[in-house]
Amino acid sequence: MSTTAELLKGAAELFPDEVVTQAHVRHLDLPQGAGRFALITLDNGLDHTKPTTIGPQSLANLNAALDQVEKEAAAGEIKGVGVTGKPFIFAVGADLKGVELLKRREDGLAIGKGGHDVFKRLSGLSVPTFAYYNGASMGGGVEIGLHCSYRTVSTAIPAFSLPEVFLGLVPGWGGCALLPNLIGADRAVKVIIENSLNQNKQLKGKQVYELGIADAIFEGADFLEQSLIWTASVLNGQLEVIRPDVDRGEAWDQAVARGKAFADGKVHGAAPAAYRALDIIAQVKDGDLGAGFDAEDEALADLIMGGELRSGIYAFNLVQKRAKRPAGAPDKSLARPVSKVGVVGAGLMASQLALLFARRLEVPVVLTDIDQARVDKGVGYVHEEIDKLLLKGRVNQDKANRLKALVTGSLDKAAAFGDADFVIEAVFEEMGVKQQVFAEVEAVVPETAILATNTSSLSVSEMASKLKHPERVVGFHFFNPVAVLPLLEIVRGERTDDASLATAFAVAKKLKKTAVLVKDAPAFVVNRILTRFMGEIQNVIDEGTPVETAEKAIEPLGLPMSPLVLLELVGPAIGLHVSETLNRAFPERFTVSANLAAVVKAGKRGFYVYDSGKPELDPEVAALLQQGDTVLTEEQVRDRVLDAVAQEIGLMLEEGVVAEAQDIDLCLITGAGWPFHLGGITPYLDREGVSERVNGKRFLSPGVASVPQ
Repeated sequence: MSTTAELLKGAAELFPDEVVTQAHVRHLDLPQGAGRFALITLDNGLDHTKPTTIGPQSLANLNAALDQVEKEAAAGEIKGVGVTGKPFIFAVGADLKGVELLKRREDGLAIGKGGHDVFKRLSGLSVPTFAYYNGASMGGGVEIGLHCSYRTVSTAIPAFSLPEVFLGLVPGWGGCALLPNLIGADRAVKVIIENSLNQNKQLKGKQVYELGIADAIFEGADFLEQSLIWTASVLNGQLEVIRPDVDRGEAWDQAVARGKAFADGKVHGAAPAAYRALDIIAQVKDGDLGAGFDAEDEALADLIMGGELRSGIYAFNLVQKRAKRPAGAPDKSLARPVSKVGVVGAGLMASQLALLFARRLEVPVVLTDIDQARVDKGVGYVHEEIDKLLLKGRVNQDKANRLKALVTGSLDKAAAFGDADFVIEAVFEEMGVKQQVFAEVEAVVPETAILATNTSSLSVSEMASKLKHPERVVGFHFFNPVAVLPLLEIVRGERTDDASLATAFAVAKKLKKTAVLVKDAPAFVVNRILTRFMGEIQNVIDEGTPVETAEKAIEPLGLPMSPLVLLELVGPAIGLHVSETLNRAFPERFTVSANLAAVVKAGKRGFYVYDSGKPELDPEVAALLQQGDTVLTEEQVRDRVLDAVAQEIGLMLEEGVVAEAQDIDLCLITGAGWPFHLGGITPYLDREGVSERVNGKRFLSPGVASVPQ
C-alpha cells in the first residue's frame, strides 16, 4: 500500500505547474481562558482574484500542517484546531488544470484517496476541529469543513457550493457521504444535485447557516474574531451545539428518488455524474462513512476518465478564460467613451436593452418609437423592472431613483440622439425598415457615434451600405431573455472599423456580457446552428416521423429543453423568419417547412398545449400537419440531426464565421444554454464519432475536451 505522502508525491509529479496553496500554522490564546489554539490558514500567496485551489502539492502541505498539530494535540499543547482562508477566499476546490492532465484511472483513484486521507485527519484529531468559512468556498474547500467538528460561516460569502455534478464529477473528498449525514438527504440532494444542475447555483452565507451546514454565522467585518470567541464558548462548555436528528427512514429514499427525477429532467440520463452522486447518497443512509468514501474514490476514478468531465472542464475554461479574452477583438485602447445611449424602438426587446444599459453603464438612455403610447410603454416597462429590483433588495431606493431618472423617452430622434455616443436599434426584422432607421439616426448623431443593430439574422454590411459612414455600424446581437443569457454576438460588417469594434467590445464588457466576434454571415452563429438543428427535426416530422419520436431522439444529448419547446420560447414566427433568411442564403441545406408556416399562419404559439401540466401535441396543430410516410427510428433521427449540425459547423469554420471551434461552443453554452457535459457541442460530436463521419476529421485535437492519449 502506498502512503498518503507517496500518493501525493506521484500526483504532484504529474502536475508540475500547480499553483501551490500553503497551509500556514499559527498559534493563539483563545478568549475566556479557553486555551491555546492552532489556526491553519490556506493561502496561495496571490490576491483574491486568484482563488485558492487544492492540487496534490497543496494537499501535501495541508498534510504536513496536520502532522504538526496532531503532535501538539497529542502532547496536550493545544485545545483545538481551526482552518480558514485568505481574505475573501476559503478555498474553491480541486485544481481542475491537474485533472485535465490525468491519463490513467489509477491516477484519478490516487487523487481521490489522497484527498480523503488528508481531510479525514481533521476528524481524527484528538481535539475538536473548526472550519471558518470566511469567503468563497466550493467543492473541496467545502469538504475540508465537512470533515471538521464544527463550522462557522460569514454573512459576506458570495458563493458556496458543491459544483462537481455541474462539471461531470461527484463531490469526491467526502461531500456525498458527509453532507447528507450532517443535514439530511433532502437538503443534501438540493445542494449536490439540484443547485449544480441549475447552472451551478451558489449559496450565500445565510443559506449555508439555514441549511444547517454551518453551526454559527457572523458578520464579515469581524468574522474571524467572532468565530474565535464562539469557539472558546464551545470548548469551555458554555455553548452546546445541538443539531437536529437526521431522518434515515423513508424521507432519505424519497430524497434520492426526487434527485433522480430532477436529474432525468435536466440531463435525461445523458451525463452520469448526478446518478453516481445519488448512488453514494443512497449508500450512506446507514451512516457508514468509510464505505461512502470508498465509493467516492471509485466514482472519481471512473468519471475522471470519462468524456463528460473532460467536456465539462473544457466548457468551464471557455466560460472562465476564453470569454474574458475574445478572439479577434481589436486593441481596447481604440475604444471611444460612451456617456449616452440611444435605443430605437420601445418594444419588449428594446426595453430590456434600455434597462441593461442603464443598470450596467449608469449613463442616460433614451428610447424612441413611432408614437407616444409606445414610448411611454417602453419607459414604463423599465421603471417597473427597477421597482421589482427594489422590492427584491437588489437595489436601494436611492439607486432605484437614479436608474429611473436615467431612462427617458422621446419622439424626436434629433433631440434624443444628438449627443448620443452609442445608438442601438431593436425594430422589426426587415432590411428596408432597418436601413431607413439607420439613415434617420445617422443624420442626427455625432460623427463618432456607434450605430449598433440587434439583428438576429440580417446582413450588417447590407444594413450599413447606404450610409455616409458605414464603418461605424456593428452587429450587437443579444439573446432573449437579455438579463439571463450572457452571450453577445458582435458582428463585424465588411466596412466596420477597429475603433467602432473596440467600442462595441468595451461596452459589452461593461454590460457583463460574453462577447464573441463573428463574421457578417447569415444568422451568425447560434441561430444558424439552431436553425439547422431544428430544421432537420422539422424535416423528419414533415416526412412522416411522429412528433414524439423526433423529440425523444434528442433526449440523450441532455439539452435544457426539447427542440419544439425551444421553438415555442423563440416564437414560431421568428423561427420561420430565420429559416427563410437561411434558405435564401443556403437553399441546399436550409428548408422552409410548410407545416411550420401553417402553424404560424394559424397564430399558434407552439406545437404543444399544457392542459395536463405536461406538454401534449395541440390537436389543432396535429390537424394542420401534412406528413409523408417515411417513419424514422429515434436513432436514425438522432444521426441525421447530429450529421447536419456537424456539417454546418464544419462549413462555418471553413467560412471563418468565428476564429475556432471553441468560439462555436462558447456561443452555444452562453447563448443557448447548451450543457457543460457536451462541452457546447463539438467535443460531443468528436466523442460520438460524428465529426469524422461527416467531415473526415475531429473539430478539436485529442486531449482537448477528451482524455489525453
